[in-house]
Amino acid sequence: MSKSQDKTPAYWYGDAAPPLSARMLAGLYGWVVALRAKLFRAGVLRNHQVPVPVVVVGNISVGGTGKTPLTIALVQRLQNEGWTPGVASRGYGRRNEATAAWVEGGTAPSEGGDEPMLIARRTGAKVRVDRDRTSAARALIAAGCDVIVCDDGLQHYRLSRDVEIEVIDGGRRYGNNRLLPAGPLREPAQRAAECDFRVVNGGDASFGEWSMSLHADNAVPLRGGRSLPLTSFGGHRVHAVAGIGNPKRFFEMLRGLGIGVVPHAFADHHRYVASDFDFGSELPVLMTEKDAVKCAGFANEWHYSVPVTAELPEAFWVALLEKLPKRGANSA
Repeated sequence: MSKSQDKTPAYWYGDAAPPLSARMLAGLYGWVVALRAKLFRAGVLRNHQVPVPVVVVGNISVGGTGKTPLTIALVQRLQNEGWTPGVASRGYGRRNEATAAWVEGGTAPSEGGDEPMLIARRTGAKVRVDRDRTSAARALIAAGCDVIVCDDGLQHYRLSRDVEIEVIDGGRRYGNNRLLPAGPLREPAQRAAECDFRVVNGGDASFGEWSMSLHADNAVPLRGGRSLPLTSFGGHRVHAVAGIGNPKRFFEMLRGLGIGVVPHAFADHHRYVASDFDFGSELPVLMTEKDAVKCAGFANEWHYSVPVTAELPEAFWVALLEKLPKRGANSA
């Protein structure tokens, strides 16, 4: 394993009891979450509507559940349906999170955030990063967007929304079902019932949930050149790099293709330097696309990105599009 590890507490997804201090802080955190929700319901804290539909893709638990691949698929589907979607994101991990910015496919991840840059590169849509998603939405509307997709932001209640999509890691679910920091939940599990759609990434979907799978075909050289089928690595050992919320998912996907994985799990949004790849053996390096956008500056011919595509039933898209007003209608 690499010297920079995934620091998710073992008790979040295990049977061990959380430390007493974590349980006490979780009680305080839960009180704050409940109070905030009550203040929004009472109108003491205001939410703001914008004159176009707003779709929020988020999760109740922390960590990677597959929000970004779903956001990319959603934006591409809306584009195919004739919409002009814009993406609002906080841009976590960028150098100056206090300043709003436009993100394009060529924006440095340190300036725009790794996920917003990846979304911009894959979709060509306008992407705005801002702590205040209401301000981001208004900027996107002024730039010509007629539907706003929020990458994360399920808990950002200041921006009114038309559709909420919760994304769930099918393998880990809600872990021990405890609130932060005793468990992985940002809000109580009951919050899921308020979402319009519950999408399960991998694993088995229960009644009322939609299944999503992440599909990967090719390995793309970071230095440029022709892509290779992932199956060409079958039967061979590779270094696999994942700095995402659930690195294990990426490693298991590669193993499922018969690839011998030497895993290197980094913290989510890790800022890579060349020395992170001093693994002691010259094997091909396969990394997630989110990691790859931060490694192009020092990559060599052994480094490959593995793009994934979110696949969902057609019935999901039909149901989601039915939730939106007709294009051009005012949803405010």
